[in-house]
Amino acid sequence: MSKILVAMSGGVDSSVAAVLLREQGHELCGVTLKLYENEDVGGCLSGRTCCSLDDVEDARRAAARLGFRHVVFSYAEAFRNDVMTRFADEYSAGRTPNPCIDCNRFIKFPKLLQRARLLGMDAIATGHYARIEYDDSVGRWMLKKARDESKDQTYVLYALTQDELAHTFFPLGKLLKSEVRKIAEQYELSNANKPDSQDICFVPDGDYANFLEQVMGAAVNEGDFVDSEGNVIGRHKGHHRYTIGQRRGLGVGFGEPRYVIKKDADKNTVTLGRKQELYSDGFDVGEVNWIAVEQLDKPMPVAVKTRYHQPETGATLYPRDEGRVHVVYDRPQKSSAAGQSAVFYKGDIVVGGGIII
Repeated sequence: MSKILVAMSGGVDSSVAAVLLREQGHELCGVTLKLYENEDVGGCLSGRTCCSLDDVEDARRAAARLGFRHVVFSYAEAFRNDVMTRFADEYSAGRTPNPCIDCNRFIKFPKLLQRARLLGMDAIATGHYARIEYDDSVGRWMLKKARDESKDQTYVLYALTQDELAHTFFPLGKLLKSEVRKIAEQYELSNANKPDSQDICFVPDGDYANFLEQVMGAAVNEGDFVDSEGNVIGRHKGHHRYTIGQRRGLGVGFGEPRYVIKKDADKNTVTLGRKQELYSDGFDVGEVNWIAVEQLDKPMPVAVKTRYHQPETGATLYPRDEGRVHVVYDRPQKSSAAGQSAVFYKGDIVVGGGIII
């Protein structure tokens, strides 16, 4: 049996992950990551976030109930630099980042594994809905979808390295959410019926623009709405307030629906177009992390997702210079915003993923 450092957010999922590992006979230590100070996010947070400060006590109570120690590690400075500042910088540059992916990529998994090794522990575990298996035929660790596909979190886990996959447990990968809550009730955990986290932890109300302006000090520079020919057709309130595909809340009317089809941070313009102008044949991806293969050396048919809750769509990957990948859809799809992540699948296996250029 292993010595495992269990990430405990205070929610039911991570608590039940600990239950299952303890039942298997592993030696556990619970850890909650303190990712920000109140003043870093504009005040006290509570409610359905994934990292609110109040959750520490829920995690501590769950660990006490299960009979192992619980500690808190602060990574507030790293979180601000690698997640919050990156989030603000990307939006200011006209891109649309995913901070949950960045948190997993730069903070949760590398920092937890580093700390586990310093403590003489063998592995880490989280309450994510995903599966990890070793494939002897290719000699690689595989990241696979969870049994409960409605809760599957592989999209935000595609950046995990082979070393991280080899030393991580996802105990909930083969369970349905209903089964997880039932286990929590059986163990009389105080968070058995706690609601799932929703918004980005440091933007609990989903108002990204207000967070960028009030907390991160982003400049509010009004600019021009333009059409696809570059003609000025109105004024916008700051390009960071708009996302690709947005139709509502534009503040201008045309007698027919118009959508955000492009943002140019350098020119401070937001391009509006008709629905058909939203569609594209594909896109390029950089910062690619391969999981199921070591590298892409020939075209590969896959299913691709460019948003967390988006259905997969058929596409083919083509290798490009400098490790980049060109993605060509089987049929034209609505365009995705630069800065978002594209994740590639073969059935229930995550082939890899990267950042849309």
